[in-house]
Amino acid sequence: MVTEITMANFESEVLKSDKPVLVDFWASWCGPCKMLSPVVDEIAAENPDVKVCKINVDDEPGLAGQFNVMSIPTLLVFKDGKVAASSVGVRPKNAILDLLK
Repeated sequence: MVTEITMANFESEVLKSDKPVLVDFWASWCGPCKMLSPVVDEIAAENPDVKVCKINVDDEPGLAGQFNVMSIPTLLVFKDGKVAASSVGVRPKNAILDLLK
């Protein structure tokens, strides 16, 4: 399952999660984001020990700014409330899974 993140639920869903969190910063008009989205959905379905979230940068520019997201898609991995890894652009599934290790 993929959780949509807003300013209102960011702290509870991402920062206070007891599992690693993969956050996908995306936008509906972004072609590479559309290519990456099914991969992110697969990771969510296949890895119950990881929380997978998406943040629409058009709806939540404050969160994008807070994490200096300049290009999308950007993936951030949070562990214990801190950014543990990041990736910009479309990546193969195994590369994204490596970020979570």
